[in-house]
Amino acid sequence: MAARAYWQGQIRLALVSIPVEIYTATKSGASVAFHQVHEPSGKRVKYEKVVPGIGPVDTDEIVKGFEYEKGEYVLLEQDEIDAVKLESKKTLELTQFVDASEIDVLYYEKPYFVVPADDLAEEAFIVLREALRRSKKVGLGQLAMRGREYVVSLKPCGRGMVLETLRYADEVNKAQGYFRDIPDSKPDEDLMELAEALIEKKTAAFHPQDFHDRYVDALKDLVERKRKAKGRKIIEDTSDEPTGRSGSNVVDLMAALKKSMEKPNATPAQKTSVTTTKKTATKKAPARAAPARKPAAKKRA
Repeated sequence: MAARAYWQGQIRLALVSIPVEIYTATKSGASVAFHQVHEPSGKRVKYEKVVPGIGPVDTDEIVKGFEYEKGEYVLLEQDEIDAVKLESKKTLELTQFVDASEIDVLYYEKPYFVVPADDLAEEAFIVLREALRRSKKVGLGQLAMRGREYVVSLKPCGRGMVLETLRYADEVNKAQGYFRDIPDSKPDEDLMELAEALIEKKTAAFHPQDFHDRYVDALKDLVERKRKAKGRKIIEDTSDEPTGRSGSNVVDLMAALKKSMEKPNATPAQKTSVTTTKKTATKKAPARAAPARKPAAKKRA
């Protein structure tokens, strides 16, 4: 495998140990990086590591320190930090199994591919993978990687498995603090039927390649136009963009849902907001008055 393993060790289940390798399952998307530039000279701004009262210092003179009091530090060498012993440093022991639905989506952090380290590990690896698949369970354990110990989950994925790091409980905000002001009321049944029909109408298979970062595309386009304009300022016209809640009019929810059902191929920009939308008032031209009818000619006697 061309990629370099992010972690090498073993998965342990009771008395069974399976040598495995873990690889990063995701990568950073395309992005536009900006540098800080000194405008008068057009040169890039750089930073030096400086100690107050001393000035610039060499990198090899810098060590890590923990501030235990204001201005007082315990200094640690890197080899001292690396020597901290953790039982899970090279072993992922599966200590518990749960239904996948029991783990709130807020706890999932980052996925990794898990593969057997060699041919001898394949049989035990496949047995564990298929046992998890049949039981529809997720394995849980703790694993030390790159100087930190994580809670992790393990689940089947095709021919391999996926390990996902999980956030600890104190790293996740409680939802109640944000949701408490939302009323606990039941929606109108007719509105629910329309909303469900709209969801059903727009249900389709997920193809991740159909989505791309439009903001990055717009930034690249701006950079190219700015380059061609030779420094001339370029401002996008956003007068037709929605402005959120302020200054918007409340739309009749039933009418909005019905209108959404009538547009089979509406793009996101064309969709009407269910709760609020910015409407431009347009005056209708007055209807033309019908021409007066000529009185019918009188019949001669």
